[in-house]
Amino acid sequence: MRPSRASERLRRLLVLVPYVVRHPGTPLAEITRLFDVPEDELLADLNLLFMTGLPPYGPGDLIDVVVEEGRVWIEMADHFARPLRLSRNEAVALYLQGKALLGTPGLPEAPALASALVKLEEGLGPEALGELAGRVEAADDGRPAAGDLLEPLMRAAGEHRRLEIEHYSAARDETLTRRIDPEEVFSAMGNWYVVAWDEPADAERMFRIDRIRAVRPTGERFEPRGLAGAGRPLYSRSEDDVPVRLRLGPGARWVSEYYETEPVGTAKDGTMEVILPTRQLPWLAKLLVRLGGEALVVEPAELRDLAREVADRTLARYR
Repeated sequence: MRPSRASERLRRLLVLVPYVVRHPGTPLAEITRLFDVPEDELLADLNLLFMTGLPPYGPGDLIDVVVEEGRVWIEMADHFARPLRLSRNEAVALYLQGKALLGTPGLPEAPALASALVKLEEGLGPEALGELAGRVEAADDGRPAAGDLLEPLMRAAGEHRRLEIEHYSAARDETLTRRIDPEEVFSAMGNWYVVAWDEPADAERMFRIDRIRAVRPTGERFEPRGLAGAGRPLYSRSEDDVPVRLRLGPGARWVSEYYETEPVGTAKDGTMEVILPTRQLPWLAKLLVRLGGEALVVEPAELRDLAREVADRTLARYR
């Protein structure tokens, strides 16, 4: 197995810690099985967790991790028992994001979230929220929201029903009609995805749901192929991939966490080099323009030319 990225380790720890707290003395072998992680990676996570806490990093400020005779105990630091205190800006941001999430159809946690938002609204009071209280709704840009498509996509995946979708391809900058066999719907890195067999391509594909413009049933059924869902890489490599070598500054290091990359090395000035595989250089050229001077293309030279063209077209619009 490849080493876990920081984002994967964080997600795993956020679930692992409360589990072990509630089940003290859980065997290492059981944890590795439950969370599908090799034992050496699990021990590395626990060692990292042992250094987690708040200043001044005294005994009562750090999480206590004990591994003895193949079993694990975790005791939470004292600060976890203290009530969470948010600034007004943090609380308002949390309230607005919670309201947006509440609009997602079929959200199992909706009742608990709604109750929490009512309490948050009461705690903020009219001075902080003003006329926002009770009147916040997700904006409508005329296109179906990702949440509106979750239910039909999940239902089609569960019932093995073939669909026809209109999907915007950011790489090609065009909307295409595809016939797909949806098998898995999951959320990762702040977006919802559907994993499906793409009939025109005769291959597995993953579609971001917020880029799907329409979903239409075909009346046909399909036999599932066992495509992987949650926990899978967000990019499926192929023989058509172009290995792009990038040099990332501090403001662009998030690229190595968000996308599937291979580390090459880190320079003394903090810049890091990675290889990012892609089938679509035009898409990556747009990403480079977003990153500005924080990312440089080592190779291929073709990508540097594409990025310049995208930047020139963007500047021309402002003129």
